[in-house]
Formats: sequence, C-alpha cells, structure tokens
Amino acid sequence: MYDTLKLDIDARGVATLVLNRPEKRNAMSGQMIAELHAAADALAADESVRLVVLTGAGGSFCAGGDLNWMKAQIGADDATRAAEAGKLAAMLGALNRLPKPVIGRIEGSAFGGGVGLASVCDVAVCAPGAKFGLTETRLGLIPATIGPYVLARMGEGAARRVFMSSRVFGAQEAQALGLIAKIGEELDALVEAEVVPYLSCAPGAVAEAKALALQLGGAPSAAEVAVSIQALVTRWQSEEAGEGVDAFLSKGKAGWMT
Repeated sequence: MYDTLKLDIDARGVATLVLNRPEKRNAMSGQMIAELHAAADALAADESVRLVVLTGAGGSFCAGGDLNWMKAQIGADDATRAAEAGKLAAMLGALNRLPKPVIGRIEGSAFGGGVGLASVCDVAVCAPGAKFGLTETRLGLIPATIGPYVLARMGEGAARRVFMSSRVFGAQEAQALGLIAKIGEELDALVEAEVVPYLSCAPGAVAEAKALALQLGGAPSAAEVAVSIQALVTRWQSEEAGEGVDAFLSKGKAGWMT
C-alpha cells in the first residue's frame, strides 16, 4: 500500500505507522510526505482505529527532509516550490488534526522535520539516547513549515533556545522543552502505558476532546501556515540554501562554518 511507510493495525485498533526509509534515517522525501498525508486521511476515516503510534524503522525516528528533495526545490520554479512546501504543510496539518490520539515513539535522531513530526503528536516518548535538533540553519534553511507546530508545543520562549542555533540536544532537554513527555529504556512499555487508557475511552468523545483542545489551545491558523509556507519558499530561493545543501551533500563546508 505504501512504499515509504509500514502500517500495522492490531486487534485492539492500535495502528502503528512506521517511517520506513532506514537507509536514509527516515528522511522525508516528496513521496513520504504524500504517503504520510494519505495515511493520516485513511486512519482518520477508519472507524476500527482507536489511536496511532508514529515511529521510525531502523533505530532512528526521522532525520528531517530528504536533502535531494530539498535540492530539487532550490532548483525549481516558484510554482513548484510553493506546491511542494504546501504539501509538507498540509501533511503536518493532517497529522495534527487527526481525530485519534497520536503517540510518538522516538529513538535515534529526530532532526528538522523529525522535530516537527514529534510536535504534532499528542504525546511523545523517547529512548534515553535520542538526539534532537532544529538543524536547518546549518544548511542555510529555516524550520518554516514545522514552525507553527514546534512553537505550539514548546512555547515561544522555550523554542527560541533551539529554533535558530541548529544545536543538537538530548532527551532530557527535549523533555524540559515540552517536546517529550517521558524517557525510558523500555520504550515499548512507555508507549503501551500511553495506549492502554485510551482503550477504555469512547472514541467519539476522544476525537471531540482533541478537537476542543486544538481549538482552545490556539492551533496554528490557516494564515500562520500560509506564512510558514511562504517563508520556506523564500528561503529555498536564497544563495545560502543552495550553498548549504550542496556543501552537505558533498561533505564539504559552507562559507559560514568555522
């Protein structure tokens, strides 16, 4: 059904959605973005699904956006850039609004867009050795389309500690920032502890409670999402973005690196 994802639904209605590009540390390609959006829509419509666990294959959660996909956008025309940025934003929005609880199971690295995916989960747990980072600015890029969700999860003050510096941080700091709820060696047990309470809840009530939380909590507005899309398109047009992505792909150094 999917080429970049794996999906399993158990007898309880617990869907496990796995990012499945382990050779790329589950970096999000254009195809994965499209498949994540399609999966979110399908899971939302499937009445047998009670909740969703989002995780990554091969010991890593998500390394962010696939750099070859980003390089293609840097070289594309304005209409193509806008369309691709819009697809990324729409996928994040679909996961954020999914009318089922979404539990993030994080190990290995969650960089860039991986932090964005963690931010649209209702709760995320991680292994002690997990590493996080909004690493876009090292590449001459910015955390644009994920920005509304990162800010909503961390709050502006906390987010600004890590939003611009590309600094990699560990599980304890991710918990302090509000990105991660619990840390533990027994990751599956942590996930199960989050799953079990929902199995005694009315699914319709859970969906309405989540929608109410998003409404009262100030979920990112359409205008804010549009601003984030344009910010990404504009940054893709910059000389810094081209230089930074090329340097990374060639294992070289961009001019601003010391």
